[in-house]
Amino acid sequence: MKMERAFSLAEHFISINGEGQRAGELALFLRFTGCNLRCAWCDTMWANEKNAPHTEASLDMLLGLARDAAAQGVKNVTLTGGEPLLQEGIGKLIEGLIRLGLRVETETNGSVDISPFIGEQRPVFTMDYKLPSSKMEGKMLLTNIPLLKQEDTLKLVCGSKEDLERAYEVIKSYAPECKVYLSPVFGSIEPAEMVEFMKERHLGSVRLQLQLHKLIWDPAERGV
Repeated sequence: MKMERAFSLAEHFISINGEGQRAGELALFLRFTGCNLRCAWCDTMWANEKNAPHTEASLDMLLGLARDAAAQGVKNVTLTGGEPLLQEGIGKLIEGLIRLGLRVETETNGSVDISPFIGEQRPVFTMDYKLPSSKMEGKMLLTNIPLLKQEDTLKLVCGSKEDLERAYEVIKSYAPECKVYLSPVFGSIEPAEMVEFMKERHLGSVRLQLQLHKLIWDPAERGV
């Protein structure tokens, strides 16, 4: 019998969603190690290496954590990283979490094909589009954008005026069906500047979103 491969779990905790359409709601966070990108402003670089400190977690263990969270009234599970979609067996985890009646949000970096995960048991995606300041824009998989639906989010993280201009081009070129959020790189651009840009470009359907967890806790603190 083939042994199931363990998931590389960097940390797990219950906190509020800091961003996305369920910002402010409690969620169980499952953070996995390993990422195929190296964004210049990444705030979870410590989890990006496959061999970063982690626990080898079975599918049953992760579903158990979810059951425990649900017993505490938590209705959301956020899969994050690193890049969670690189975990072998992540599709089975998503299906299992959905069967438990939980809303599963997958935070993905925009470079991994999401089409294999769009089926009967479909998670909600919060997908990044990496803008110039990330140094990773060339890695974006543009065929992902049309797959995003109303319940999903396209997040454009901006660290400069150049990023804002490029974000505008992406929004106008692809006209995503999903919700579109502009989010500042913490400490690199003033949110007020982004609001002025939204006004100038008539971005009435786009939302500015600040990372709530960085406003509540120290931006470098883990497990929140």
